[in-house]
Amino acid sequence: MRITSKGQVTIPVDIREKAGLLPHTDVEFRYDGNVVTVTRKASSEGRRRVERLRGTARTGGLSTDQIMAMTRGE
Repeated sequence: MRITSKGQVTIPVDIREKAGLLPHTDVEFRYDGNVVTVTRKASSEGRRRVERLRGTARTGGLSTDQIMAMTRGE
């Protein structure tokens, strides 16, 4: 594998899947003198988005179980 002139490298699909590196995932690079490590960055933005949406769904009085049954086609 080679690094491009822009400093880019393609992470193989199997590694991305195992590491949960989806598109738009923020990552951090660490260098200890011999090894470069890539890790998912702890994202507070995602948590903020979830918290902002929490409790805002309009269910029409349906319970979670009823909504899940509808999504499963039951």
